[in-house]
Amino acid sequence: MPDQTSLPSDLLEPGVPAAVSEPIPVAEPRAEPEVATSGDRTVEGIALLVLAVGLFSIMDAAVKWLGAGYPTLQIVFFRSFFAFVPLGVMIWRVGGLSQALLVRNPLDQALRCLFGLTSMVLFFYSYSEMRLADAIAIGFAAPVFVTALSMPLLGEAVGWRRWLACLVGFGGVLVMLKPGAGTFEPAALAALLGTLTYALAILWVRKLSKTESNVSIVIYFTLTTTLISGLALPFVWITPSLPDLALLIGVGILGGIAQIVMTQAYRLAEVSVLVPFDYTAMVWATGLGWLVWGEIPGANIWIGFALVLVSGLYIVQREAQLRRKRGLARRLQVRR
Repeated sequence: MPDQTSLPSDLLEPGVPAAVSEPIPVAEPRAEPEVATSGDRTVEGIALLVLAVGLFSIMDAAVKWLGAGYPTLQIVFFRSFFAFVPLGVMIWRVGGLSQALLVRNPLDQALRCLFGLTSMVLFFYSYSEMRLADAIAIGFAAPVFVTALSMPLLGEAVGWRRWLACLVGFGGVLVMLKPGAGTFEPAALAALLGTLTYALAILWVRKLSKTESNVSIVIYFTLTTTLISGLALPFVWITPSLPDLALLIGVGILGGIAQIVMTQAYRLAEVSVLVPFDYTAMVWATGLGWLVWGEIPGANIWIGFALVLVSGLYIVQREAQLRRKRGLARRLQVRR
């Protein structure tokens, strides 16, 4: 399920919104550790990421299954509320709820929560209405939106190479959506808008990372989605059967565990190393879609996905190169 994101490494983001839950916050400022570049830890990071992507993909499939019989906001509530079970570990590790709830920038926290909630609702809706792999493939365009929006919203310079990669990525999205063929359906538009709002959430995580802690960003988002979907619950509630109730609870617990596993993966290895493995979500989505629903993505999805994948990988590799150059320039200035 899913970030995932081919993003600058200072964001510690997954490559696609497989979780469509919350972008993973940046790590706390720290000196560059040896562990992040050691082969053993990198292999461990890759293994954890593959595990997290698999867990998120299973959760996505469960959301799609439940979406046929339950309202989206009810599923969002269970996804958010029961995520607190594994997230309690994060709260405990930072010293309790008082530390986790410490906030310095409430307005940006609210905007980040708004974008994240909107993205989750839109993606959960799209999962229930279209092929799982199709929705996941559209979600992989998140890095393209992040790059395109980082200049007007954050004032970050974007060179012509990354703009060209963005155009290729947008072209891939259009191939998947086939707007001229009458398939610009509400579910596909929901997935596209969900990708856009997910990208906005990522950008706001980047802003918040300068003032807020990791756990604060995650906890406030989860609290917001739980409270808002909980307020809507009396108006949309459908009493689940016992098997469906277990599945609803499992969605939240599985998503919370996957979030923690993915966070650890991006702490152990560089984003540029991990991003290619994040795209394995498409393999999971295709396999689960075929196994459970007999869904097979069309040729336009695979062609469009290939364009999005190439553009996303180029963006993250280009950002990694620029980051290394900036780091070298800073070290040279210090030596002078």
